[in-house]
Amino acid sequence: MAREMLVAGVTVDPVTKSPIVVLKDRENRCALPIWIGLLEANAIVLALEGVELPRPMTHDLMKAVLETTGNSLRKVEITDIRDNTYYAALHLEGKESRYTVDSRPSDAIALALRFGVPVLVSEEVLEKAIAVETGNGEGDGGKDPWTELLEKMDPGQFSKYKM
Repeated sequence: MAREMLVAGVTVDPVTKSPIVVLKDRENRCALPIWIGLLEANAIVLALEGVELPRPMTHDLMKAVLETTGNSLRKVEITDIRDNTYYAALHLEGKESRYTVDSRPSDAIALALRFGVPVLVSEEVLEKAIAVETGNGEGDGGKDPWTELLEKMDPGQFSKYKM
């Protein structure tokens, strides 16, 4: 079973200064931070902000190749986390076949945003990962640093990360 998540945005880890893509469930009860690379962060932010560049970047090229060859992306899923590394799958559909292709989560998310398809996270990943329960706002005693960080950030900050 998998839960659909929304891409809340990209922020920067205040300690390591590494980019983090933040996924949130529709009910805003759970947030999943995933540390990613700088180039992938840029690709996600460009898609979130609807920026179209004069020449295609890698994820735009992949979208164009899939569409030109009669294939489409149906969904992406964060499928596993092993040794602090996340794994994802692209679920593709062609004229006569369906395919599942291994992917890094950051690339999968960048493609999902370009295609406008769901980002799913398996319940197993949410149980094993550093998923942050954002709760319903009742009481604030004993919050961990992620809860505090995510609650302090206003949603507009998430897409302000620039290369």
